[in-house]
Amino acid sequence: MNAKWKMIGSLFTTFLKMGPFTFGGGYALIPVIEREIVEKRKWLQSEDVADIVAVSGSVPGAVAVNSATLIGYRIAGIGGALSALLGIFLPTFALMIGLSLVYVQMKDNPKIEAAFLSIRATVVAMIVYAAFKIGKTAVVDFASGALAAIAVCLLLFGRNFLHPAWVIVFGALAGIAVVKVRVMLGKKTKLEEKEPVYDYMI
Repeated sequence: MNAKWKMIGSLFTTFLKMGPFTFGGGYALIPVIEREIVEKRKWLQSEDVADIVAVSGSVPGAVAVNSATLIGYRIAGIGGALSALLGIFLPTFALMIGLSLVYVQMKDNPKIEAAFLSIRATVVAMIVYAAFKIGKTAVVDFASGALAAIAVCLLLFGRNFLHPAWVIVFGALAGIAVVKVRVMLGKKTKLEEKEPVYDYMI
């Protein structure tokens, strides 16, 4: 029991530190999650984080909040999910209140405008880095690479008439179809079921 509560506390403090880095949305937070959760604390593997981010982006809600909740649940059950959610939410909420007050007063200041321009450029770099990291774990063969390319084309050329949610549905159905075709052809399909790193599920 003590170990479980210690893990829940660690999840809270870890996501509390990550909260201020959610500028630019949840995808910009992925490099920070990779460093803290995978490399530093070794709670999960890169493949686990990629799966969690994929699920977080395909359901309603902010990607950062969804990701934190799912990671917390994966590691320490419901208590972990709640602690990670509070950790990621509290600093973001406080920062947004403070920034809103400052921005209203100084939004026309050239220095403030220059700072936000630089922040936007940095956020783009972080998102590209996150896409590269996830891509290495998601695109593992020709079929997954082809599906990713088709999805990009659909998003680029179908943005005026095709909702992104349908692209996610297409990806899920196409993945199921690819696995079934491989099974019918007698080819091996690598579908790994990873065990949770910690057995604190409530």
